Amino acid sequence: MFALVDCNNFYASCETLFRPDLRGRPVVVLSNNDGCVVARSAEAKRLGIKMGVPAFEIKREIRRYGIVVFSSNYALYADMSARVMDTLEQLAPEVEVYSIDEAFLGLDGIPEHQLAPLGFQIRHTISRHQGLMVCVGIAPTKTLAKLANHGAKHWPATGGVVALTERKRQRKLMSLLPVNEVWGVGGRLTKRLNALGIHTALDLADTSQKAIHREFNVVLARTVRELNGEPCIPLELAPPPKKQIVCSRSFGERVTDKTTMQHAITTHAWRAAEKLRAQHMGTKQLSIFIRTSPFTPGEPKYSNIATGRFTAPTADARDLVAIARKLLDEIWRDNYRYAKAGVMLGDICDPTFHQPSLFDPPVSPQREKVMATCDRINQLGIGKVWLAAQGMASHKPEWGMRRSNLSPAYTTRWKSLLCAY
Repeated sequence: MFALVDCNNFYASCETLFRPDLRGRPVVVLSNNDGCVVARSAEAKRLGIKMGVPAFEIKREIRRYGIVVFSSNYALYADMSARVMDTLEQLAPEVEVYSIDEAFLGLDGIPEHQLAPLGFQIRHTISRHQGLMVCVGIAPTKTLAKLANHGAKHWPATGGVVALTERKRQRKLMSLLPVNEVWGVGGRLTKRLNALGIHTALDLADTSQKAIHREFNVVLARTVRELNGEPCIPLELAPPPKKQIVCSRSFGERVTDKTTMQHAITTHAWRAAEKLRAQHMGTKQLSIFIRTSPFTPGEPKYSNIATGRFTAPTADARDLVAIARKLLDEIWRDNYRYAKAGVMLGDICDPTFHQPSLFDPPVSPQREKVMATCDRINQLGIGKVWLAAQGMASHKPEWGMRRSNLSPAYTTRWKSLLCAY
């Protein structure tokens, strides 16, 4: 048996958790540079605020209904997510962190009659310990657990927990849900399925697996098996190393000088190297890209990408920065207002399995120690170490995101801790 635990309106709930005065008021959270709505409280949803709508398009609604607007506070959301996952680790035998606000639980060995009570215990414990509300869906497969979670979230009579332990209940729920609610079935695939007379999740479950495999692919055929109670997607307790790492960001203000762009590219390369070392891997390929905004009328457009390679896999930020700055020299053009830049790492592999050539430079243990020391200092929060090439304002760069409505880092910064008098 699997359970899917999903935090309700996660970003918006994190914001209101430390602002009791906002409970009952509509709240939205905006994307990078305060662009689009990426999270809504239940009250904002009832007002008809759509996911992904640009903030400037709902200015009238914000004033009319007193909607409270927040910029994305990633430090707060990541810390609250870690706390929720830690609690789940104490309540379930196995936990797969699926996303920042979702986790699959492996419930093998737990008697069937204890599954629903466990779901309510999870819901109560997270509410008490973290102050967040979650919904729990329990079923024999991950795909069915997703559907059970959807039912728990949208039907208040369930109390936030749905346990599909009986085939009759599974089929009843599938008959009530459109096929696009099935995990992995997107808009384009929904149109093709509807054209074949498959409109509900139950219609898909009752379709021949061979026919689905022939008309579509093995992935959708596996989904059909999952809908029929056959587990095909195991828990991933240890996430596999990423095959590609991308660090990029839209600028809060347009960048027009090369020095500022160098600071941005260097910072992205430093962050990419941190991610690489976190999974104990190295890279043999680095690409950078820069581009102007494709949406600003009247401005000249330009975008370009350049790629460089290393002779041996590396996770040393200094190696990445050196080649990234050379690549920037190749593609930089003056007299443009750049809106975004980024670094992409490819050909990622385990350096311990690399066969060096006769002409490869010797590996220096001291270089690895330097990077490891920087990581420890930055992770412990006792200071901040960065490369001088990132600029002296690395902690608050001139090219940084625009976040006009940023809330405090309530749980990760001493000065932002709430005080009770």
